[in-house]
Amino acid sequence: MITRSILANLYRSTVSYPLNTGAKIPAVGFGTFQATDEEAYSSVVAALKAGYRHIDTAWIYGNESQVGQAIKDSGVPREEIFVTTKVWGTFHQKPLENLEISLEKLGLEYVDLWLIHWPVPLNPNGNSPRMPTNPDGSRDVVPESEWDFVKTYELVQEAVALGKAKSVGVSNFSIKNLKKLLAAPTTKIVPAANQVELHPLLPQPELIEFCKQNNIVVEAYSPLGSTGSPVLKDETLIAIAKEYEVSPATIAISWAVWRNTVVLPKSVTASRIESNLEIVQLKDEDGERINEIAKKNGPKRLINPPWAPYVVFND
Repeated sequence: MITRSILANLYRSTVSYPLNTGAKIPAVGFGTFQATDEEAYSSVVAALKAGYRHIDTAWIYGNESQVGQAIKDSGVPREEIFVTTKVWGTFHQKPLENLEISLEKLGLEYVDLWLIHWPVPLNPNGNSPRMPTNPDGSRDVVPESEWDFVKTYELVQEAVALGKAKSVGVSNFSIKNLKKLLAAPTTKIVPAANQVELHPLLPQPELIEFCKQNNIVVEAYSPLGSTGSPVLKDETLIAIAKEYEVSPATIAISWAVWRNTVVLPKSVTASRIESNLEIVQLKDEDGERINEIAKKNGPKRLINPPWAPYVVFND
């Protein structure tokens, strides 16, 4: 039951941030990672009905068709919805082909933001179009001497001129890799966004500051810590939630907005989908208390796939 005091604290987020393209991206978006076909459709319909206007998906999620159908069936005008998808590693050498597949599945003429999902090219002729592997079970990556993410981004930029993507950017890029990309003579468009794992256990303040200095919006995926939501078990977060009379999830999402980052909570439960859009105005001192969690316990990265010999998180 929601008390009057809780209702006084909560408000539905309508915050948005300007991208370096001039477009605006809603601060609270809806993530679709690990959503099954049926879940992806029903949850996106529920999210748009609840008031979300930012939907995040990716080719590798395998649910773009369901996401696109949900957008169509929602009745919400296309121009009111900010849609993001991502190019997968097996398409690094032909990213525009990946985008055409995504647009066809989504049933859209363009996406608002198109990201390089990981800075790792995978063998396009390997034993799987999704996750090719070597005989020893390791991931079949293309040697950096043959192809790298700078070449991929050079091709990704073409989508803007073609009108297939309003903005382009990256995901899972470290400061080191961003510096390499920005310094490349072929990089004509500064990435509009960098989508990374970000939550109170992994706040990444240096990365956020670097992106701010370079006019790159930071997006937080797995804001509750992904599987099992370990973030919500933190004692500091629980204590602050009690003070505001809201859930720890609301505090974690509100903290992301307090930091001026985009946040992408994901749920397939209608009540949680709706509640994740409702945030509180955090006091600065409480935002700082949450910042201290990782300093006290040490940062904890929860999503770190094996991309050897590439070291993705190299800061």
